[in-house]
Amino acid sequence: MARGDHPMRTPFYGVLLIVAAMVGSTVATVDGPAWLRVVVYVVSVPAALVGFVMTFRDYSS
Repeated sequence: MARGDHPMRTPFYGVLLIVAAMVGSTVATVDGPAWLRVVVYVVSVPAALVGFVMTFRDYSS
């Protein structure tokens, strides 16, 4: 295995994306103008979906 090719990195990055989407949405909900909340929510949904796919993809194939 070459340096930087650790197989558990992809799920870890996926979890980080999901957590970042959750934290960003929470912070935007607590304090921020409406236009900023909409932008954060629109960016958070695809980030969480990509994180979900990265975390739970099948490695058997």
